[in-house]
Amino acid sequence: MTHPNAFTLRGYQQDAVDATLRHFRATDDPAVIVLPTGAGKSLVIAELARLAKRRILVITHVRELVEQNHAKYAALGLEAGIFSAGLGRKEFSHQVTFASIQSVARNLEHFKDAFSLLIIDECHRVSEDENSQYQAVISHLRSANSGLKVLGLTATPYRLGYGWIYRKHYRGFVRSESPRVFEKCIFELPLSYMIRHGYLTPPEVVDAAIAHYDFSALTPSRAGHYPEQDLNSLLSRYPRVTQAICEQIETLAEQRQGVMVFAATVAHAREVGSYLPEHQTAVITGDTPGEERERLIQQFKARELKYLVNVSVLTTGFDAPHVDLIAILRPTASVSLYQQIVGRGLRLSDNKENCLVIDYAGNGFNLHHPEVGTPRPSTDSEPVQVFCPGCGFANIFWGKTDEQGQVVEHYGRRCQGLLEMDGAPARQCDYRFRFKECPHCGAENDIAARHCHQCQSAIIDPDDLLKRALQLKDAKVIRCAGISLTHKDECLILTYHDEQGEELQERFHLDRPAQLKLFNTLFGRRCGDGQSPRRFRNLNEVLAAEALLPAPDFVIARQAGKKGRQGGYWQVRERLFDYEGRFRKANAL
Repeated sequence: MTHPNAFTLRGYQQDAVDATLRHFRATDDPAVIVLPTGAGKSLVIAELARLAKRRILVITHVRELVEQNHAKYAALGLEAGIFSAGLGRKEFSHQVTFASIQSVARNLEHFKDAFSLLIIDECHRVSEDENSQYQAVISHLRSANSGLKVLGLTATPYRLGYGWIYRKHYRGFVRSESPRVFEKCIFELPLSYMIRHGYLTPPEVVDAAIAHYDFSALTPSRAGHYPEQDLNSLLSRYPRVTQAICEQIETLAEQRQGVMVFAATVAHAREVGSYLPEHQTAVITGDTPGEERERLIQQFKARELKYLVNVSVLTTGFDAPHVDLIAILRPTASVSLYQQIVGRGLRLSDNKENCLVIDYAGNGFNLHHPEVGTPRPSTDSEPVQVFCPGCGFANIFWGKTDEQGQVVEHYGRRCQGLLEMDGAPARQCDYRFRFKECPHCGAENDIAARHCHQCQSAIIDPDDLLKRALQLKDAKVIRCAGISLTHKDECLILTYHDEQGEELQERFHLDRPAQLKLFNTLFGRRCGDGQSPRRFRNLNEVLAAEALLPAPDFVIARQAGKKGRQGGYWQVRERLFDYEGRFRKANAL
C-alpha cells in the first residue's frame, strides 16, 4: 500500500533511477549522477533505497543532509536507521542506514556485515587518498563484499586542482585519462534544463554597481581557498567599501524576501553584520555554537530575520527557499563552491520571480559553463567547441574566439570522444591536438608523458633538454615568438623569430620525399592547433597555409661548419612544441 506522504518522482528523477539500475546490472564500476542543487537528489536516493533488496548505506558529510535524506525515505512509510553523532543516534541494524561519514569512519566495527550498495551524497568530496575517511569506509565495506556497488551524487562533479571526479560520460566522451574514484557519469541534468522547465528560480547575475574588493593580488590554494590572514589584511584596507556594499545590499533588499551574504573571514562577517540592520541580521560562523546556529537558522527560515551573514558554513545542506538575494563578498577559485553558494537562492518559493546574485569579489564564473576539467588558463579564456579531425567528436576545451565567435586558439590536448566498438569495450579516441612524439617509435604521447605509451621507452624531459643546451657553449636556444616563410626555388626557408629580435633559419627541400615527410610530421600535423591537420604535397600548398602553421615554443641549434666567422652557421636540432615546464615561453611574463 502506498504511504499517503509518498512522492511521485519527476521524469528526470525516474530517469536517474533507471540509469542506475541499468548500470549496476551490467557492471560493478563506481558511478556518478549529476543533478543541480534543488533537483531533488534525496528523492532519487530514497527511491533507490526503496527498491533495494539488500543492505544499503547512504553517507554524506553534514548532519543536515543526513537528516534530509532520511526524511525523504521515511516519507515513503519505510523505516531506516540513522548513524550520526551530530544527531545523537547510532543505529546500524536496519536494512537502510543514513549516516555521516565522520561517524561511520570512527565506528567501522559496527558495519562488518555485507552491504550491496554505498550511496555517497555530495560525492565530489571523495578523494583518492587511501587514508581519507571515504576511502577507509569504501575499503572496509569491500572487504565484506567485493562486489560492492558505489554510487555518488553531486551537483558539482569536479574539484579545483584535480579536475573531473569521473573518467567517462554516458553521452560518449572522456573527462579524464587518469584513474578516478568514479568510472562513469551515468546521468546528468544541466542547470539550464531545471530553470527552463520551471523547476528552479532563474538567477539574475549582475556586476556590482559600486567599487568592490580587488582580491587579484592574492594566491589561492589548490583547493581554491585564500589564507585568512591575507584576506583580513587586504580587507582592513577597504572599510568604506564594505560599508558602501552593505548600504547597497540594504537598498536592494527592500524588494526582496531573504538575503544571504557570504563573507570572506570571521572578522569580515562580523564587520558586515555590524553595517546591516541590527534586529534583522544574524551572523553565523564556524565558531557559532550548534544550538545558537539552529535557533538563528530557524528564525531566518521563519522570516523573523531578513539577513543571514555566514562564512563557509551554509553552502550545502541548507534550504531556505524564500532566499532571493545572494551577495558574494568573498573570493573563491572554486567553481564548485561558487555554484553551491548561488544554489542557495535557486529553489522555488511563493512570490519569487528570480534570485538576484551580486558578486562583489570579482569571481567571474559563468553558472552555465563550469570548469572544463582543468583550471582556466587565462582570464580571457572561455569554453569553446573543437571538432576532432579523427572521429568528429565535438570537444569542449578552454580557448579563445575572435569577434565573429570563431575559435582562434584552444588548450585541448586529446580528443574526449568515446569510440564504441562491436564486441569490445568503448575506448577513448587516440587523436591528440597537442602531443610529444616518441623519438624511438614515432608514437604521439601526451605533452607531459615521461615514457612512451606504445614502446615504453623513456622520453627526454624538455626541461632537461633546455637545461643541457643552455650549458653548452656551441648551442643556441631561442624563445620563439613566431615564424615566417620565404623560398628559393623548391627550397622553403623557415625563420624562427625570438622575442628580442634574434633569428634562426632552417631549410626544407620540399621536392625531396624525406624532407617533405619531416616537414609534415613537424608542422602539417599541428596546423591550426591540431584542428586542421595537413599533409602538404609541395611548396605552394605550404605557402598558402602559412597562417595555420604552428610556431614551436623553443628552438635549439648547434654550431656547424667551420668555427668562428669563416663559414660557421647554426643548425637547428630541436623544436619544442606545446611546451609545459619551468622555463618562460616568449611573451609570457
